[in-house]
Amino acid sequence: MSDELRPPFPWLWLLPGLVVLLGTTVWGIVVYPELPEWLPQHFGPGGVDAWAEKSVAAAFVPVFVQAGVMVTMAGTAAATLRVRTREEAAAAGPESAWASLLNRPGSRASALRVAKATLFLGFCIGLTTAAACAVMWRPEARTDVPVLLLPAALLPVLAGTAVLIVVAVRDRSAGGRAGAR
Repeated sequence: MSDELRPPFPWLWLLPGLVVLLGTTVWGIVVYPELPEWLPQHFGPGGVDAWAEKSVAAAFVPVFVQAGVMVTMAGTAAATLRVRTREEAAAAGPESAWASLLNRPGSRASALRVAKATLFLGFCIGLTTAAACAVMWRPEARTDVPVLLLPAALLPVLAGTAVLIVVAVRDRSAGGRAGAR
């Protein structure tokens, strides 16, 4: 398929995730000098249960993870836009056995929706990471975890996952007709 028929990468949908990443990076840089000598590294229902000595690597683990997630989501969105759709595969004729196993978007419009939903999920994961930073980057070493941290951390990921699933299921149920809408 020629590149002019492919939808452009939805850069505006990547922007919110990058803003959250930039925000947590700046936040971390600002609070780093005031952080205690031991930083929370893991927390569960009973509070903080693992600690690490203060270092840039230990303090910025959430930012590094968030950056990796954004790169992965952007790469996945770009790949989604480049893969041959079910409509294009059907028009091209019989496919090889392995190619028919791919979970292809139904149409170019569907591929764009899935790419946008993927980037939205990346943004939601960034919000979850920011919630974890709120515990890690406290100016004093405390073992308690705010009671609202779990919902604050899980709700964005659940919302982003739900959106991506709805978009993908909608594409599946519409079959190859997704571009006709």
